[in-house]
Amino acid sequence: MGSNIEQSQDDVPHEKNLKEKTVTSQKLKRHDPLDLESSKMPGAKQVVGWSVIMKLAFQSLGVVYGDIGTSPLYVFSTIFLDGIKHEEDVLGALSLIIYTITLIPVVKYVFIVLQANDNGDGGTFALYSLICRYTKVGLIPSTQAEDKDVSTFKLDMPDRRTRRASKLKSTLENSNFAKFFLLLATMLGTSMVIGDGVLTPCISVLSAVGGVKAAAPSVMTEDRIVWLSVAILILLFVFQRFGTEKVGYTFAPILCMWFVLITGIGIYNFVTIDITIFRALNPMYIVAYFQRNGKDAWVSLGGVVMCITGAEALFADVGHFTVRSVQISMCCVTYPALILAYLGQGAFLTKHSDDVADTFYKSLPKSIYWPMFGVAVLAAIIASQALISGTFAIIQQSLALGCFPRVKIMHTSKKHHGQIYIPEINTLLMLACVLVTLAFRTTEKLSNAYGIAVVFVMVLTSCFLVLVMIMIWKTHILLIIAYVLVIGSVELVYLSAVLYKFDQGGYLPLAFAMFLLFIMYVWNYVYRKKYHFELKNKISPEKVKETVDETNSYHRLPGLAIFYSELVHGIPPIFKHYVENVPALHSVLVFASVKSLPISKVPLEERFLFRRVKPYDLYVFRCVVRYGCLTKNLSPWSKLKKKFGLLIIRRQKIKYF
Repeated sequence: MGSNIEQSQDDVPHEKNLKEKTVTSQKLKRHDPLDLESSKMPGAKQVVGWSVIMKLAFQSLGVVYGDIGTSPLYVFSTIFLDGIKHEEDVLGALSLIIYTITLIPVVKYVFIVLQANDNGDGGTFALYSLICRYTKVGLIPSTQAEDKDVSTFKLDMPDRRTRRASKLKSTLENSNFAKFFLLLATMLGTSMVIGDGVLTPCISVLSAVGGVKAAAPSVMTEDRIVWLSVAILILLFVFQRFGTEKVGYTFAPILCMWFVLITGIGIYNFVTIDITIFRALNPMYIVAYFQRNGKDAWVSLGGVVMCITGAEALFADVGHFTVRSVQISMCCVTYPALILAYLGQGAFLTKHSDDVADTFYKSLPKSIYWPMFGVAVLAAIIASQALISGTFAIIQQSLALGCFPRVKIMHTSKKHHGQIYIPEINTLLMLACVLVTLAFRTTEKLSNAYGIAVVFVMVLTSCFLVLVMIMIWKTHILLIIAYVLVIGSVELVYLSAVLYKFDQGGYLPLAFAMFLLFIMYVWNYVYRKKYHFELKNKISPEKVKETVDETNSYHRLPGLAIFYSELVHGIPPIFKHYVENVPALHSVLVFASVKSLPISKVPLEERFLFRRVKPYDLYVFRCVVRYGCLTKNLSPWSKLKKKFGLLIIRRQKIKYF
């Protein structure tokens, strides 16, 4: 049969070894070996070579950086909505842009947040899952009941950092409010990221297509721009079905061309117009900018935020690639290109302040205007890819934690398990993008709505990261304080600025997030209730015979009956209900559960684990079906029937397994 078959009697040596390794074993109930084995798989870790990393880095250009890479299309126009009032305001705004890009996407996300991935996956749910693995704060039942009194922190307190981690861990574990708050915050942050996935395509495509109006205002009216944007958005979502790998290889050359062109144009502008634009590297221009403009400077921060849109995608999309590949592509390509592009636009505005509304297109040399427009439109289309792929990834994570209705997940790559496509979510995102584009129509209105979602997710990520630093990494307290004072305070200032525009469209992402939060919480609530009911009312193997004998009479029928349950061990309560209402039992009864392992594929000979359940004369078995992320989900029950076919025919000759 090629399966791992055990007897209950064989569990004794395994159980003794387990108890020898655990100091508190005398307090624990019996561990179920089937449960322990079903979580293990030899060779689950895969070493990624440098050739693969470089290929993934190239692919990531076409998936991760489209959003942040196309921000030069609209940043200066959203900062100076009422025009430039003073020449040095350009230097102040440019300095804000440079240091914001350096601090948030590079320092925070590339070098710090990416290290907090959960087995290669990123996003808000990945952080929550990581915290739940190290502390018992999850309302979702991811740990066994036997482990409720065990804590490794209680056994190991060698230094002050570990004691601090233990104290915070105990506080969170003993507070029901903290558990609910963490779960709700995770769901809200996830909803905000999905909201980004709706707003990003709209603002990127509208900004790029608007370049036609700048060149030929009589030909392209606002209505034509909107409908052309809608057509492009529909094509983008239709293209998603081909998968991240093909999308990445298709889009990456275009993004590479985009980064090369904006780098060259930036260098051309500050060399030919104003080489002294490098003065903006002096942060004192930021201080002078706020002293000169006061409240208007604070409000303009809502426009500065637009230069880091898509930063959360660096983390959300890491599951499609690797941490190292994202770090390489950001530091070696994206970051230098963006800084040089903004320096060139700043140099242009110092001499042409009246053109701030169309900074990008007005700063282009006339000889390359139309070729650059074509590349800009393509880059803007690709900009939407980062949050679309990120949305697929976080939906998959929320499904694994029982926080989202079941949807079909299609794995699009045999090499990289994180590359997925979800048809239902793709269709819903497409419809939402079309409706938002038709409703808002301009990038100025969309930028007001977009900023709140972007900054809120960043603040939430920082809060979760501080918990990870304290409890998991055990970072030095001075470094944690420095992170909060520098990065945390900057993000809170930006959040206050974008909330100022709440009534001008900022309500949209919050309303969208509340709707998704309601769906996720209700689904999670029912999921937890169902699991705890089965756990509380499960039938022990000793009571199986008693349950059957309580019925007046029953008959054994030839065939196989399979009962599915979330429980890995124990007989689910549905069996008692079945026996009480159906006066017949099949020859072989199998209680099956499915476990998904974080590897690409489980070999067929290692996919099924079986256990014979007493009393043996009932022919009751427990089965754990283990699948990798790429294993085709083609009726595992039919495979079970094939494996048990011999048992049904030759039942009388089988004594035990």
